[in-house]
Amino acid sequence: MAISKRSVAFGAALFACMPIAYSEAADVRSTGLASWYQLPGRTACGQRHNPDAMTAAHRNLPCGTRLRVTNLSNGRSAVVTVVDRGPFVRGRIVDVSRGVARQIGLIQRGVGRVQIARM
Repeated sequence: MAISKRSVAFGAALFACMPIAYSEAADVRSTGLASWYQLPGRTACGQRHNPDAMTAAHRNLPCGTRLRVTNLSNGRSAVVTVVDRGPFVRGRIVDVSRGVARQIGLIQRGVGRVQIARM
């Protein structure tokens, strides 16, 4: 079975649009639970974990992605950079560093309902 030039062109155009579709989908806001974490060593993105930095862990957004994380119970927010993978607890959409948790008011409870938006 021969592959036509038309099929190859269509496939190439479809493949070229995939990153655009992904980045547009990532701009949509997500709402769910966040928790804070503190681990020794390096993050999945290769950085040394700094518990006071404005950083977060997300399951699939690329390293370096910037997000606004807003605590829905008090309206406080922080701009964070994705530097790690997680959370690995069902129902949670993001893990944030201790510094972020302090800024948005999650330190005491440890878990809270947030909205995340890609910057």
